[in-house]
Amino acid sequence: MSILRAGDERFHYSDGSHRWIPPDPDYDQEVWDEQVRQHKHGHLRNERPRVRVQRLV
Repeated sequence: MSILRAGDERFHYSDGSHRWIPPDPDYDQEVWDEQVRQHKHGHLRNERPRVRVQRLV
C-alpha cells in the first residue's frame, strides 16, 4: 500500500490511478512523463511489507 503525501494529488485521478496526461495541455509531455515516473518510484520506496499476524487458539 502506498502513501499519498501532500502534493501527490496532481499525479492521481479521483479513483487513485496515475495521471499520464498533464493537467495543463501546454505542459511538456516528456517532462510530465519523467515526473510521473519519479512519483511512482516514490511509491515503491515508501512501501512497507505487509505482514499478516494470526493467533493460534
